[in-house]
Amino acid sequence: MDTVRLRIDAAYDGTAFAGWSSQPGLRTVQGTIEAALATVLRDPAEQVRLVVAGRTDAGVHATGQVAHLDLSAERWAALAADRRRGEPTTALARRLNGVLASADPDVVITGIALAPAGFDARFSPIWRRYAYRIADEAALRDPLRRAHTLWQPGTLDAAAMDALAQSLVGLHDFGAFCKPREGSTTIRTLLDYRWRRDDDGVLLATVRADAFCHSMVRALVGAAVAVGLGRREPDAIVELLRSAQRTSLFPVVAAKGLTLVEVGYPPDAELAARAEQTRARRQPLGSASPAATAADGASSD
Repeated sequence: MDTVRLRIDAAYDGTAFAGWSSQPGLRTVQGTIEAALATVLRDPAEQVRLVVAGRTDAGVHATGQVAHLDLSAERWAALAADRRRGEPTTALARRLNGVLASADPDVVITGIALAPAGFDARFSPIWRRYAYRIADEAALRDPLRRAHTLWQPGTLDAAAMDALAQSLVGLHDFGAFCKPREGSTTIRTLLDYRWRRDDDGVLLATVRADAFCHSMVRALVGAAVAVGLGRREPDAIVELLRSAQRTSLFPVVAAKGLTLVEVGYPPDAELAARAEQTRARRQPLGSASPAATAADGASSD
């Protein structure tokens, strides 16, 4: 065994981060966690590089982010041998959170575990779930949650938004809702999309898909807001979906209302097969079954 793979679960407030992915000279979630890991491991020769389930954009939050880290067998043996600190994964999480609490409290490690065979944080997921919060003029606007909620002028029709959302569910080319990236497909399976108001009147969206292309969730929310304000007819949004062409007829909403809530994985016995399937490039819509089109997919929104 040359390496040991760890699953790392994390939560973060994305307000002041330039997204997940490391970028020179910018504060990122990946860079922050990797720096803390390097401090805890105290081994400059150790390769500290996280692979993540969803590459969240600047300002996007997470309560259920998942990543994996490969450690050399020697480094893992050293961690496991230090029984003074307790069980090694629990001890590593505790030490890592200690470093983060003093250096960057916007990030918390919620769990570390030995990854099962075949686990790949990026390629093994079968779905990712996001939530979006909007406080319109009918809702209670909580200033303590202003960094995690879009404050929307006017009053939104939640029922119309929910009806539109349900009409978009399924396997489609979401080109109208994604920023194009060369060599990437925009075919996705939207598994769930619903809107409701909570007890304070805040509008809450739940959006779940096999994967998301760039800006997809925020564009889906923007389309619903346009319908909720009466500025666009639901049929017009459905026609845009069928066209699969990027549009400016509705806004891409602000990142601050968006949170990655959960990443779903198959049973352990199916992890390796799912990762292999996902690595395959998506096929054009209609050329393969929905199962065969499951994606390359680290989400990015």
